[in-house]
Amino acid sequence: MEITEVRISLRNDDKLKAFASITFDDCFVVRGLKIIEGANGTFVAMPSRKRNDGTYQDVAHPVNNETRHRIEARILSEYANEVVKLESGEASYAAGEEI
Repeated sequence: MEITEVRISLRNDDKLKAFASITFDDCFVVRGLKIIEGANGTFVAMPSRKRNDGTYQDVAHPVNNETRHRIEARILSEYANEVVKLESGEASYAAGEEI
């Protein structure tokens, strides 16, 4: 399975740094991934929904650590590229819509 596209939508927030979408094999997309600045650094949170008891459950996620690391590394790399573009004036923050 190949990651064929990653889209990053930057946010101007203390913890939520961006939303991301990722496409596999040019035929399957997962939207709603979040790039979060946590206490131990930046990480990728999988798309989730809030349950009735107030907890969150992932609606899409890798089933093994190798795939999780591969996805996270690619998304964080693309995020770093967008931050560089932002700093050079080539990119801007999104207007609040979720991708």
